[in-house]
Amino acid sequence: MSLGLHSMYSLGRSKTVNYAEESLKKHYEWKGKIEVSARVEVKTKEDLSLAYTPGVATPCLEIQKDESKSFELTRRWNTVAVITDGTAVLGLGDIGPVAGMPVMEGKALLFKAFGDVDAIPLCIKTKDVDELVRNIYLISGSFGGINLEDISAPRCFEVERRLKEICDIPVFHDDQHGTAIVLGAALINALKVVNKELQTVHIVINGAGSAGIAIANFLIGMGAENLIVCDKAGSLFDGKEGMTAPQKELARLTNKEKLDGSLADAMKGADVFIGVSAPNIVSEEMIKSMAKGSIVFPMANPVPEISPDLAISAGATVVGTGRSDFNNQINNVLAFPGIFRGALDARAREINEEMKKAAAYAIAALISDDELCAEYIIPKAFDERVGKAVARAVYDAAVRTGVSRLKGVDESFEK
Repeated sequence: MSLGLHSMYSLGRSKTVNYAEESLKKHYEWKGKIEVSARVEVKTKEDLSLAYTPGVATPCLEIQKDESKSFELTRRWNTVAVITDGTAVLGLGDIGPVAGMPVMEGKALLFKAFGDVDAIPLCIKTKDVDELVRNIYLISGSFGGINLEDISAPRCFEVERRLKEICDIPVFHDDQHGTAIVLGAALINALKVVNKELQTVHIVINGAGSAGIAIANFLIGMGAENLIVCDKAGSLFDGKEGMTAPQKELARLTNKEKLDGSLADAMKGADVFIGVSAPNIVSEEMIKSMAKGSIVFPMANPVPEISPDLAISAGATVVGTGRSDFNNQINNVLAFPGIFRGALDARAREINEEMKKAAAYAIAALISDDELCAEYIIPKAFDERVGKAVARAVYDAAVRTGVSRLKGVDESFEK
């Protein structure tokens, strides 16, 4: 039985913490997880005249002449908006934008802690795609990047696509791309452990929402050629009835043999299983049906598709989940702070596929060949090397692919 939000987790052998109760107590105590702090002191008349009127008129006029000066004369260069409509918050579903605020504040906290990026949570009260796009675009001039968060599929695809067309700053839906990047990094190293190649392995993804579709597209872009995506109705294939537009597009690129069957059917002989779906839907028998040297990433949270212990006992060689209390946590915090740090420092107009791939390979490369093993394929969330390595890789990729506003690679980039 899933304990869901009220789970009690054991820490070591002596202490058990009910995170639901303790977190609620702390949130009452904290009264918010972020705050605005001043970078400039205002203690004298001269201070006031320089930071505000009359002196502030001069930088305003400079920006009026050239809006790109806003990245030099304001904090825009380091500020990201974390935006939700509250329709797909964590595992809670459509709880509304205001109820999603603690999550958005938490995301802003992680941006600062892991990437030194200032992030502002914005919860927008609309489910209308046109209104959402329009409102985000209208405020985009205040930010150096837009991080979309917890917007339900398939609307999230349309929102991101349209914003990328009209905004001149990076627009990044972390539920899609952050998950795909960290999963990609984990898979790069897991394949080394089992001595298999991405181009030849048979991959099955369960979950055809925003994360599952993004993972599939990302892996295809990295070179995966044999991939099947499943949802509640079984495997997707070109021509299947009842698919969303993003699923139809993906189906044309996957399941080349048009297997029409269940998840269990798809997993027979598979080398890799990736779950972004629901708890306890994969059995030991399904793991046993996979190829020798199988890689299993059940990432449903807080309860995975199959427990790591059961997956290993059933024959899986490498297992990773989204949880911190098991080996190989596949956690978005390894990606988004460094990605935005690099994109902001490069003054990037967008976050493109090469920047995403660069992030994945940078994360994977932090595990040396001597360290790499089935129990350690990806850095820990608190590995201080991660944010800097990802930022450097993303920065270089932005300059290399021509989406940076800078004229050349800054060799003094902080490593």
